[in-house]
Amino acid sequence: MISLTINGKKQELDIDPDTPLLWVLRDELHMTGTKLGCGMALCGACTVHMDGTPVRSCSIPVSAVANANIQTIEGMNSVAFQAVQKAWRDLDVVQCGYCQSGQIMSATALLQTNKKPTDEQIDAAMSGNLCRCATYHRIRNAIHQAADAIGKTASTVGGKA
Repeated sequence: MISLTINGKKQELDIDPDTPLLWVLRDELHMTGTKLGCGMALCGACTVHMDGTPVRSCSIPVSAVANANIQTIEGMNSVAFQAVQKAWRDLDVVQCGYCQSGQIMSATALLQTNKKPTDEQIDAAMSGNLCRCATYHRIRNAIHQAADAIGKTASTVGGKA
């Protein structure tokens, strides 16, 4: 029996400890927002947050995350996540959409640690996420827009605006 914390909820699963986290999420817990892309941790479609850090769930055995806090796209609700979602819609980032949950998870992680990233910082943070439709410029622009929105929200909440 393996005990996991997924999106803040404890899960007890009778599963092979070598099963990749991705398959636990999709097949056992029916959380299909996390996608299988390459199965080798190269494309980023399977990105989830482990203790706030983006990781590739296709290559992590479930036994390795037993004491971690795992966040999937289904459980995201931070200010950064909401700003990223809005920017993605505003700038019509998505084409086919398959990679986008992983893209959004990586972009959210970036903005949770860096409120005003440069193009170079965005490119570095997003380098593990591949997009077959090549929406990279729109993704970068959306991250900048989300960062600006977060900055405005922080100013308003802080009483400066």
